[in-house]
Amino acid sequence: MDLSLLLGLLGGLALFLYGMQMMSDGLEKAAGDRLKQILEKLTSNRFLGVAVGAIITAIIQSSSATTVMVVGFVNARLMTLQQAVWIIMGANIGTTITGQLVALNVSEIAPLIAFAGVVLIVFLKNPKLNYFGLIIAGLGVLFIGMDMMSTAMEPLRESQTFISLITNFSNPVIGILVGAVFTAIIQSSSASVGILQALARSGLIGLDGAVFVLFGQNIGTCITAVLASIGTSREAKQTTVIHLSFNIIGTIIFTTVCLLTPLTAVVSAWSPDNAAQQIANMHTLFNVVTTILLLPFGTYLAAFAQKVLPSEPMQADSEGLMYLQPLPKSNKIIGLSAINIQQVNDEVMRMMKLAYTNVSDSFDQLIHYKEERSEQIEKREKTVNFLNQAISKYISDAFGYASMNIETSQALTAYYTMLVDLERISDYAINMDRQAVIVNKENMSDNEKRILKKMKKRTFKMYDYIFNLEKANAYNNEIDENTQEWRNVQIQGLKDKSISSELGIAFSRILTDYDRINDHALNLAEEIDKIDDSLHETMLDDDLVAPYINQKA
Repeated sequence: MDLSLLLGLLGGLALFLYGMQMMSDGLEKAAGDRLKQILEKLTSNRFLGVAVGAIITAIIQSSSATTVMVVGFVNARLMTLQQAVWIIMGANIGTTITGQLVALNVSEIAPLIAFAGVVLIVFLKNPKLNYFGLIIAGLGVLFIGMDMMSTAMEPLRESQTFISLITNFSNPVIGILVGAVFTAIIQSSSASVGILQALARSGLIGLDGAVFVLFGQNIGTCITAVLASIGTSREAKQTTVIHLSFNIIGTIIFTTVCLLTPLTAVVSAWSPDNAAQQIANMHTLFNVVTTILLLPFGTYLAAFAQKVLPSEPMQADSEGLMYLQPLPKSNKIIGLSAINIQQVNDEVMRMMKLAYTNVSDSFDQLIHYKEERSEQIEKREKTVNFLNQAISKYISDAFGYASMNIETSQALTAYYTMLVDLERISDYAINMDRQAVIVNKENMSDNEKRILKKMKKRTFKMYDYIFNLEKANAYNNEIDENTQEWRNVQIQGLKDKSISSELGIAFSRILTDYDRINDHALNLAEEIDKIDDSLHETMLDDDLVAPYINQKA
């Protein structure tokens, strides 16, 4: 193999892979932060889930990219493991579109396709059209690369060394290993199948020699998802087990059938004069038939993955991250915006629950002090402080991703601002817990206990309004008014000696903490109002709120 041939092959492969990346970027920018809603609506049953996986993969021409997206979504709890099964099956069908297009020799009009995409990117100002232009241009670049690879391989027809090498592919074990290893190295089954088709088009290999390599390529493409799952949750790793299981089972079935029946000859007869089409047809048959066979057993595949890698539950108040997973080393993942938003939202909502649980317990401490409850408050406070630092770092790192759109950037900015308010709310709960030691040494009147109970009810009424800025604004004004009324009651008690000076000072501090907690709640409402409703979900805990919001404060 001379240098010019090698450079042509590498250059074609580079364009092929770059074209797929362009299409992935286009889809990410066009629908990345909306993919959560799309997937929720369209994966309600197995058939729709398979269709979604096939369509997304057909658009971006990469089952690896779709599977990595699914791993990320399961990791971020945007998708259940059951939903992931159907998407993965569909992705395996969708990836066969590339081979069919290659077999049709679309490369002849590839420059025109690339030009059409560039026109949408360069000459139009509409961002959505620019994103679709990126997808179209990527498709054109992909097929230009495919044509370069085919041209580069034509001289290999004269190489007896190369021809004798690929004749070994007809051995099932060698063929499967070669296909799996090569695909694992370049991390794209579409590209490796395309190279196999380029060999076939150049007359170097037929379906009988390529069929087992083709089956191995389906296994090798799983390496991308395996790498993407490193450092992620157990649920994300379970997704890669499903992907591997699907392709290994399919390979076993088809290898057996090809050895025992004339399936290869039958598929060859469908297009006897087009070796590239034969490979494309076998690739499609492999994935469609495997999907049909395994579709009724999708739930068992998920159960098997959970058996192999059992989930590890975590307590909500444990110091550690429950929802945020390490950001991938590459930002080239479809739906990364949705993953960022969902993970941050879930962890921030967890932080909010912990902070307000501390507020609830601190009010209880003021009325009836328990030392063990104080220990729990301190434990949650440490977790809140930890989350403040960890989420802040995650968002800071996420801002480094250039593909982030305006809505995502605005949402992450809002969540980042909320962290300070939540941390301060928990701090004020700690203040009240410390005042509880003083208050419980004094003899509080029934009136003072009633005031404390009203404070708690109104604090959680305000908490219920955090996701409704208009109501939060109005209710915060009411809180300011009754805070002043209670201050006047406290001052009058000091004047007529009905409360001690120690109790008076403690109550003054409690009123300040109460007022500031609700001011921070209003700040939270203002930040949440800046976030597009489709980018977050309200996750207030009913058990925490219900005892207070349904009572007149």
